[in-house]
Amino acid sequence: MLTTLFPKAFQRHSSFPLLGPIADSFDDWLLDQGYTVGSRTNAIEMLRHIDEDLRQRSIEYVTQLTHSTLYCSWRALFQRFPARAGTVRVLERYLETRGLLNTGEGTELRNEIDVHVTAYADYLQEVRGCAQRTICGHIRTAKYFLLYLKKRSRRLQVLTTGDLEEYVKKARTRRRLGRGALQNEVCALRSLLRFLAMKEKVPPGLDRQIDSPRHYRLEQLPRCLPWETVRSFLRSIDRTTTLGLRDYTIFLLIATYGLRVSEIVALRLENIEWRTNRIKIVQRKTSTLLELPLTNEVGTALFKYLRRVPPRPPHRQIFLRMMAPIGPLKPTAVSMAFHAWSRRSGLGIPYQGPHCMRHAYAANLLRNGTSLKTIGDILGHRCARSTVTYLRLATGDLRDVALPVPTKPEQKDVRS
Repeated sequence: MLTTLFPKAFQRHSSFPLLGPIADSFDDWLLDQGYTVGSRTNAIEMLRHIDEDLRQRSIEYVTQLTHSTLYCSWRALFQRFPARAGTVRVLERYLETRGLLNTGEGTELRNEIDVHVTAYADYLQEVRGCAQRTICGHIRTAKYFLLYLKKRSRRLQVLTTGDLEEYVKKARTRRRLGRGALQNEVCALRSLLRFLAMKEKVPPGLDRQIDSPRHYRLEQLPRCLPWETVRSFLRSIDRTTTLGLRDYTIFLLIATYGLRVSEIVALRLENIEWRTNRIKIVQRKTSTLLELPLTNEVGTALFKYLRRVPPRPPHRQIFLRMMAPIGPLKPTAVSMAFHAWSRRSGLGIPYQGPHCMRHAYAANLLRNGTSLKTIGDILGHRCARSTVTYLRLATGDLRDVALPVPTKPEQKDVRS
């Protein structure tokens, strides 16, 4: 409420010609999203400058606002208020949540890139049936490539192999892509070229003209931590703070069940069955439901975390952001948390992501005599080939498999 935030000046903030009528509900939304009093005050005070900029763009009603209009306003206000221009982005999320943002296709002329990207996304989802994460990666590559062609004033109808090679070279140098990441980039680019050729937008056969870097499946060992290092890492996390307790619970789930980060952030309250001591995991790659026993250690950690930081409605996810805007965690946030805690632990962990704990869990099961079929089912592998790679980590067992090297028998000195 503006009356509690500005007891004496609330009328001034609610009298803006364009954004004044929504200022009070905007402040309520900020409060629900977990913004502090200082952040709410700065946001409401910034509305005056946003209101002036939008009215200079001939915006008379809030329902006329679009994503492109707010983006242009953010770019302009960033020059004057670099520390507070992000309020435009927050306002955009609020308008989109309330259904006040004009997203009609007929209200503005979409450029050629948006047309191609939208059609390509529909093709990936409806025709090829790709997963949402795969679609996001392919769309990101499509935007990079089409924007690159637009900056160089290259038309799709006259696209050549040289243009493709130049884009791949710049993508590798500017975005610092390794061989594995560059191979994924080339794969997504080939898929886009096949789609554009099917729509007769580019010459056919260009997808077969791109050279992909060599990347062999078994050229490296899985990134695995020693099991004692995993236990030491968990003990090093400070559980006296809410942030530390949340991160400890996340990493304990990975170390106990070998979950993927995407499966961790997707956990909901209904996935925990307290009465039967079971936890349900929806495996992201196979889309199958895996039921596992809820161990005492994991159950205690979850109980302490949920008791101290209960999920805020309407969110049902277990792990949420600690800072505004309140919402479910993203996989990148878990990776950043792992990097921060591993640096504080002083254990010298060489890896940047928590996936190494999943590999350590698989290697620990293998050393304890668990069958490969059981390990593959727990980890959610589609085929046994993905699980067999962990056999290379059992170096102690592999030494017993090796046959002794035959030695040449000594020849007797026979003198005639």
